[in-house]
Amino acid sequence: MSATTPNDRLVRMANQIALFFRSYPEDEAVAGIHKHIVAFWTPKMRRDLAAYADEVGDRLDALVRKALEGEPSSESPVRPATRNPQLAGEGASDAG
Repeated sequence: MSATTPNDRLVRMANQIALFFRSYPEDEAVAGIHKHIVAFWTPKMRRDLAAYADEVGDRLDALVRKALEGEPSSESPVRPATRNPQLAGEGASDAG
């Protein structure tokens, strides 16, 4: 499917995020999708997707719909990144 409108592009991008998280348990996948959208999408993009969700119907992945409902109760499976290079690799193995 070719995304022809800005809202169709948002649906396509949201569905791609859901595809990435599909292998996780549902609650973690929803949390991961929510975290990604909040972290990397502008407020306008989030509002537009939420407003378009009913119109688009089943083309919007069910996990995305759940992620748009509000703050998830589970933790995202994605570990937080750090901007401090001194902390990079913290928690990793010290072998070698």
